[in-house]
Amino acid sequence: MSASGSGRQPDFAVLGGGLCGRLVAWRLAGAGHRVALYERGDADGSQAAAWVAAAMLAPLAEAAVAETLIVELGVASLDAWPRVLAELPEPVFFQRNGTLVVWHHADRTEAPLFERRVRASAPRALADAGFVALEGERLDEAEPALAGRFPRGWLLAGEGQLDNRQVLRALAAGLAERGVETHWNTAVDEADLPRARVTIDCRGLGAKPVWPALRGIRGEVARIHAPGIGLSRPVRLLHPRYPLYVAPKQDDVYVIGATEIEGEDMSPVSVRSALELLSAAFAVHPAFGEARILEFNSQCRPTLPDHRPAVVWDGASTLRVNGLYRHGYMIVPEVVDEVVRTAGALFDGRIANADTFGDWRRNARWGALLHDGHSRETA
Repeated sequence: MSASGSGRQPDFAVLGGGLCGRLVAWRLAGAGHRVALYERGDADGSQAAAWVAAAMLAPLAEAAVAETLIVELGVASLDAWPRVLAELPEPVFFQRNGTLVVWHHADRTEAPLFERRVRASAPRALADAGFVALEGERLDEAEPALAGRFPRGWLLAGEGQLDNRQVLRALAAGLAERGVETHWNTAVDEADLPRARVTIDCRGLGAKPVWPALRGIRGEVARIHAPGIGLSRPVRLLHPRYPLYVAPKQDDVYVIGATEIEGEDMSPVSVRSALELLSAAFAVHPAFGEARILEFNSQCRPTLPDHRPAVVWDGASTLRVNGLYRHGYMIVPEVVDEVVRTAGALFDGRIANADTFGDWRRNARWGALLHDGHSRETA
């Protein structure tokens, strides 16, 4: 626990110290509030879904599988991340070189399907400006590490990525810097929750006792060390069975992922998934065959039935934030911005009943995220 605790009831208790909970607590403390954070895992965040994520900030690429609201949250959050990172006390790897989408000749029919799906969900101006068709020498110049390997591709200009684990560490340092009362390795008792003026529940799948509609979507990733390849941006490989991403981090580390499996199985990565991940990476560049495996990881992302994030007010003094699914890093700055504004309105009495909450929701920037306990199914 931080040294700031003096026994006085905090303004806000944040339950869950993954990515969302840390960012909420850090933002509220930065606004001058007294904040306590409770997390069942450690300060590194090694038990959180955010620990395993590739942390790609790719709203246009994700438009192939996500609705317009998620894409718009991602676009706004991509612009917000540099402002967030500039305020943190530790440096975080951040890159905005775009995303390269490629495919092998045998899978060429996947390309027009991908483009149609993206254009169906992405704002037209974003798709028109961000979809840059490349072939031949132009493609080789855009990503020299893959020269001669793919005849065609798209550069999704302006997209980005960051280092997920550096973000979690920097936010932990930011919480300490801003005097947040942190309770790491502390599970909360549903029958005896910590006292505070306002409670914000950011526990992900840990909130299932009060939000049974939540379910886990398992993801599996590999981290490898591959000197000498030198990819300059994330690469997505279109494939009918396992669309792959390869995200280059600092010091020749790559995060490779593709699998998405229904269920809350937290067991280690299967042999089948490991073979698919590594085989697909080898198909992107044969030099990955000489890479060293640092780790395989699996985690479950908290998901709601409509795959949308939700911020639910219980009608009293609790907000529940959940359902960021596979888009956590991509959308979290804007989701948290809405949470912080709404929490502040609860704290100072601007939201006091269903009518005032309804007015707040209608005027909110991201009002589609906001629900009261009767307008959002939580059971």
